[in-house]
Amino acid sequence: MIKQIVVLGGGTGGTLAANRLRHELGDTAAITVVDRDNNHIYQPGLLFVPFGLTRPDKIVRPRARQLCQGIGYQQSAVAHVDIERREVHLETGTVLPYDVLIVATGAALLPGETEGLTEAMAQAKAFSFYEPAGAAALSDGLARFEGGRIVVNVVDMPIKCPVAPLEFAFLADWYFHRRGIRDRVELTFVTPLDGAFTKAVASRELSGLLDRKGVRLVTEFNTGEVDAPGGRLISFDGREVGFDLAVVIPVHGGQAYVGRSPGLGDALGFVPCDERTLQSKASPGIFVIGDAADIRASKAGSVAHFEGEVLVRNVRSFLDGQPLSAGFDGHTNCFIESGFGKALLIDYNYETEPVTGRFPGAVGLPLLKESRLNHLGKLGFQQFYWHMLLPGRDVPGLAATMPRAGKRLPAAADATAPLAGSRNDE
Repeated sequence: MIKQIVVLGGGTGGTLAANRLRHELGDTAAITVVDRDNNHIYQPGLLFVPFGLTRPDKIVRPRARQLCQGIGYQQSAVAHVDIERREVHLETGTVLPYDVLIVATGAALLPGETEGLTEAMAQAKAFSFYEPAGAAALSDGLARFEGGRIVVNVVDMPIKCPVAPLEFAFLADWYFHRRGIRDRVELTFVTPLDGAFTKAVASRELSGLLDRKGVRLVTEFNTGEVDAPGGRLISFDGREVGFDLAVVIPVHGGQAYVGRSPGLGDALGFVPCDERTLQSKASPGIFVIGDAADIRASKAGSVAHFEGEVLVRNVRSFLDGQPLSAGFDGHTNCFIESGFGKALLIDYNYETEPVTGRFPGAVGLPLLKESRLNHLGKLGFQQFYWHMLLPGRDVPGLAATMPRAGKRLPAAADATAPLAGSRNDE
């Protein structure tokens, strides 16, 4: 009997999962992808829009055209999931029964969760570049800016593309240098974390880079209000940071339908799952990939890529009644654009902090170090994304498990055995 697989979300995780499943299962499964629109956005490209380095139309393609032949596509918002009946109810009225459900609907921006932020954005005093319209509006705002205080503020964690706010600060430094007005611009990076980043080793390096670029770092700042008329960020403990233009990364949560689906998600709308197998804790027939998942791994596109290999293997095992592989190790890989034609690269997992060395092996890109080569890698990733990652192709030498070769690992980490159940031990 043909199995029914429904994939909620036609972004990075949902598209690559559907394509991989089609390659793996062929005509033994009917795969349907659901999304509320037909615009697939290359998320890393949004960072470049505010600085005039690309345009939104250059980083958006039709979702349906990224899917392999034989995969169905339904354009509709999701009303709710009925876990007991194994059905997805769409707002169009369509009901999709499933044998396996894959939740890949990502994270939603929730500016209304922060007092004054929605009003500040409407008044063009605050901007966010995490969506095409906001990135384009910010481009206009920066072009008009002739001097004053710019604040980059992460309201709360977790967020998707977690290095992007830092990249924005670095590129803003470059942008205003290029315009010849850097000495008239005060840049401040405001974060709820106790450092520039979530990982201690990378945080030290990135904090130092902010300092060298003259970007002030304000830590442990939990934004409670954005006061547009007064030009102030106000934290819950009463501290204030002034601004003339604010670049704000709003609170993130899961999609609204998760809250309308009893038992599926947590209080924030993310979907809890086993962080190694990616099987939902709500039901054995539900799996989660990408930003929708409530796991320790970063909400980054590379994570969805590495998760995809494990998820597809486990979907097949589930359908065959076989044990699942605990093969996902939290592998995360991020380019960090630092301006002036350079970038850093970090590669880590649940157990291993970002370290120096090379990726993916002894001969490769430099880790945790600014280089022109990493910048070219960042630029070249867009073609890799459209033509290798989304189609679900295996990349030689780049398996799901974090590679150890080439890294300068601490002795204890270097001796760590591969994860039990992993089939990617190389």
